[in-house]
Amino acid sequence: MADPLTLTTTSPGPHAVSIGVRGDLDHATADELLEAATAVLAAGRADSGESADSGPGDATGLRDLRLDCSGLGLCDSSGLAALLVIRRRAGAAGVRLHLDHRGTGLDRLLDLTGTLEHLTGEPASPPGGTRDAEGARSG
Repeated sequence: MADPLTLTTTSPGPHAVSIGVRGDLDHATADELLEAATAVLAAGRADSGESADSGPGDATGLRDLRLDCSGLGLCDSSGLAALLVIRRRAGAAGVRLHLDHRGTGLDRLLDLTGTLEHLTGEPASPPGGTRDAEGARSG
């Protein structure tokens, strides 16, 4: 049985929002995360005084959207698709997306699908590489 998804939104700084992700990110739950992240991005635009016509990078409000993946269980193709949509929407809003505290399962999925660098900005590391506290891998 799948672990239910629980999302917790916090603001670790004046220009950052973190969404804690606990449980499975799959076909049944991916839309929950997508809706939560989209709402955060929309609120960030509103807080910065941006209009929908403003270009990327105009924001004085939200600059970083952090997904804390420390509690993430399974992530299937629907979960990956949601992460890719969030990345696209964040980029369009001039907001950096961070996938913090990634587990080995998520890293493996991102590596196998060729999306690791796109979603995290870091290249895949050779087998046996290690990760720091933020989830970045070093070889």
